[in-house]
Amino acid sequence: MADNKNIKPGIQAVPATEENKVEDSAAQVEEIELDKEEEKNHIRMHEEDFIQGLIEAAGFAQGETQRIEIAREGKLYFAFNIRPLSEEEYDKQRKKHTKYVRNKQFGMKLPEETNNVKYRSALIYAATTDEDKAMLWDNKKVWEALKSKGLSVMTGTDVIDYTLKAGEKDKVIEAIDDLSGYDSNLEEVAKN
Repeated sequence: MADNKNIKPGIQAVPATEENKVEDSAAQVEEIELDKEEEKNHIRMHEEDFIQGLIEAAGFAQGETQRIEIAREGKLYFAFNIRPLSEEEYDKQRKKHTKYVRNKQFGMKLPEETNNVKYRSALIYAATTDEDKAMLWDNKKVWEALKSKGLSVMTGTDVIDYTLKAGEKDKVIEAIDDLSGYDSNLEEVAKN
């Protein structure tokens, strides 16, 4: 990749496109008091807007991406795009990387421990866009080059483990969480 002197070491989160930027609205919000009947009429009047908003909100993972650049000592090593993850995707990866043991007293399986290293790599892999997965994590040339260095590579998550430092993985996970809505201002989300 390019050797850029102006790049700060570490991970840089960059919007993938201008369209993906969320701009703060300068519009004024006026709060009004409505009784039950007025509230029902208000909802009926704006039902189509609500339905359209629900449909648009349901497609959150399709168009929203963020570019991640991995740079060290002023050199850009590689970059990739991530997308938001659904709650089911987080849960699937957590279950996959958690060891369960059978509790004889209760007669059921209980979680014993989660392999956080593999879990975090799996989240990064799952959040990486398909094009970038193919180019980076699932690239057989990369696998062969790492194997020639004596590293054992069997999956794309192994490539993530070998190429990203622990702190870089942490910052990528933070960016995924932000895209997935875990940084949202709770007051804004739960506003009446």
